[in-house]
Amino acid sequence: MQSTSKSLRRRYVRSGTGLAHPLLAIWAVLASAIVLMPMLAIGWLAVSGGSADWPHLIENVIPRATGRTLLLVALTGAVTAFVGILTAWLVASCEFPLRRFLSAALVLPLAIPAYLAAYAFGELLTFTGPVQGLIRLIFGFQTSRDYWFPDVRSLGGAVLVLSSVLYPYIYLACRSMFLMQGRAAADVARTLGAGPLKVFFRIQIPMARPAIMIGLTLVAMETLNDIGAVEFLGVQTLTFSIFDTWLNRGSLAGAAQIACIMLLFVVALMMVERAARRRQRFSSQKTTAAVHDLARLTLSGWKKWAATIACLLPVLSGFGVPFFILGNYALKRLDQFLAPRLLNALLHSILVSGLTALVAVLLGFVLAYAARTGRSRTTEAAGRLASFGYGVPGTVLAIGVLFPLAALDNAVDAQMRDTLGISTGLLMSGTGFAIVYACTVRFLTMAEGTLEAGFQKLSPHLDMAARALGRTSGQTLRTVLLPMMRPAVLTAALLVFIETMKELSATIMLRPFNFNTLATLVYEDASRAKVEDASVAAMIIVIAGMVPVILVSRSLERRP
Repeated sequence: MQSTSKSLRRRYVRSGTGLAHPLLAIWAVLASAIVLMPMLAIGWLAVSGGSADWPHLIENVIPRATGRTLLLVALTGAVTAFVGILTAWLVASCEFPLRRFLSAALVLPLAIPAYLAAYAFGELLTFTGPVQGLIRLIFGFQTSRDYWFPDVRSLGGAVLVLSSVLYPYIYLACRSMFLMQGRAAADVARTLGAGPLKVFFRIQIPMARPAIMIGLTLVAMETLNDIGAVEFLGVQTLTFSIFDTWLNRGSLAGAAQIACIMLLFVVALMMVERAARRRQRFSSQKTTAAVHDLARLTLSGWKKWAATIACLLPVLSGFGVPFFILGNYALKRLDQFLAPRLLNALLHSILVSGLTALVAVLLGFVLAYAARTGRSRTTEAAGRLASFGYGVPGTVLAIGVLFPLAALDNAVDAQMRDTLGISTGLLMSGTGFAIVYACTVRFLTMAEGTLEAGFQKLSPHLDMAARALGRTSGQTLRTVLLPMMRPAVLTAALLVFIETMKELSATIMLRPFNFNTLATLVYEDASRAKVEDASVAAMIIVIAGMVPVILVSRSLERRP
């Protein structure tokens, strides 16, 4: 019996080397090529587009935009690190009022896109907003000249907005690491005379450093990707410079040259993130012993209320302010739910998001199944290349997608004119297909990671048992693995669907004329200073974004 089991295992391993499934390896390579093509197109366009705009860009645009971008990323990273680490340590290591509720609620700002938070903070802190109105009422001021109030449309305002909605990336990573560390190391340090703060800074922070770096790189990538918030708040970043150079100056080559600079930032961030993940796996293997014996430090007196307030303020800032401001506007405009303009945008969002989810799940399934059947160099390389898209900002992807699709459309149109005498027009670059392509590239890693995690829960012996009973690899996949993978497939599709519905930076640059999604509809109204009119569409986006956040919150509630 043992020799038979070893023989089956050898047969299964040989079938997973990539030689027995050449079509699977080919499909995995094609999936990675789909992701890689926009980046190659950007490089080609930047090099072949000429240097007419380069002197202007290098003198007037790139230095200032690069400096602003680096400063914004650094300040946002510092604030999110402070908030995320502090709140994660408090809920993981201390006991105080509302701890269990706040442990889950601290994730809620993930449901708020940065551009919606910017619009809400703009309404809250403007001269006619409730905050300044209350100040004038209390102190008797009449005009803005009578007192000083910080301008939200500034670099500081951008840091406030982005930090309010992005700190959960660091909070989630650090919370898990603090829980995995348990109390064993902290208890040993206390027996040696170390106080809580010394244990925190000398023991727990160094052990959580890989998780902190992962969270910081994700925050930096999201900061680089944002365009709606920085444009609304008047901060000229590299992302906004790409948008401005392409649409306002009419220079696609110049925008591609700025995009190449951004790609250097992205590559550097991804290298840091991968290195941090390797270190996190090493750290996790050594710190899981005391997870179930977690004994929190019970706070008393003013300290317990200070901890409650410290965890409550980020929730109010990142979720409460946008939800209250936009929700209050939406309640006064319930009649807009049936407006043709909103219904068309909702239909377009559902169509684009649904197609993106379908394509991303199919490609992600190919990559995940290829990794399951065998770790050949081809499938490993394909998986790594396919994961590159998640860190690329939407504005950069928009350029890389538009150029090859427009070239293909022009080639088809020219061929049809020569052969049949008809014009086909813009078949792909002038339709929602371009948005689907860009969003698929950006969110493919999300689908592939979810599906790979689902496959890891299924024992390889299922495949071997099915093959031993005479089923082919295709029959095994169809009748055994697919039914068991249904929850992972649905989860991956849901995540990609919602992220696509919230996506703005690529959609605003690739949408055809008279084609609005919910995100672009909100952007248009806010650009015309009509945030109230954008509130209904904004609340639909927020409610949709709360679905995965609630799932994460429930999983946090089940943990200690």
